[in-house]
Amino acid sequence: MSDFSEIELSTAVRAIREQLVQAALDGTGAPIRFEVGPIQMDFAVELRREAGAKGGVKAWVLSAEAEARASRATTHRVSFTLTPKDAATGGPVEVGEPEAGGTSRFGAGR
Repeated sequence: MSDFSEIELSTAVRAIREQLVQAALDGTGAPIRFEVGPIQMDFAVELRREAGAKGGVKAWVLSAEAEARASRATTHRVSFTLTPKDAATGGPVEVGEPEAGGTSRFGAGR
């Protein structure tokens, strides 16, 4: 695709998973960890039939600008909730920050 404002729906979900994995790895041994709750995802998608032997229908996530350009007949709203689970334990995923937190920078931008 030449328009970088559109990505496959599977790529968007994969990016969320990779970020959660990285956050969990970054938080290994952290004094404070957070349990990841359900993740609500809401996208405007365009369904396209791909040509070729392995053709099929793919969903492309649209940016707000691309959605405005697309016709109403070709765009759809897709919403779903993901509940992350630890693959080894089946329990909830936890993320954390490896560095201890502090309050020294609170209010610094004012």
